[in-house]
Amino acid sequence: MDAIVNNPTKTGLNYTKFESGSLQSWIENSVEIPGLGKVPGKLFLKEQMGLTSTEISINALPAGEGMPFHHTHKQNEEIYIFLNGTGQLQIDDEVLDVKEGSIVKIAPNGVRTWRNNGTEMLVYLVLQMKDNSLAQWGLEDADVPEKEVVWPE
Repeated sequence: MDAIVNNPTKTGLNYTKFESGSLQSWIENSVEIPGLGKVPGKLFLKEQMGLTSTEISINALPAGEGMPFHHTHKQNEEIYIFLNGTGQLQIDDEVLDVKEGSIVKIAPNGVRTWRNNGTEMLVYLVLQMKDNSLAQWGLEDADVPEKEVVWPE
């Protein structure tokens, strides 16, 4: 079960809004992982937001810390989006340096682990979705209704 630190969720007919807090506060979240216990700095959003097509986790890893195991996925690719700090991803024994602005896609069979080898918090998002499932994207998956854009004063 994820521990959530004062993160309110608001839902409407066609949306869910989740307040994740500041990037630096993400370290206060935690998730329980069987065999590892409580892992700080991680929060899965599937249940928080009622996600049905992807899993997203928000993550903060202190300087000098790292993922304590390698893993692969059965059917999901992952996208890592780095927002702050510097670190390294190890994928199939190849080491990639990452920093703010780095985005890395890992196929399901990629054996992965990562670490923060920098001096500040490594903050990142992980998006997980079924490999080869994207059928439409961008404007191909959009309808544009004839509705004038008007913002309330």
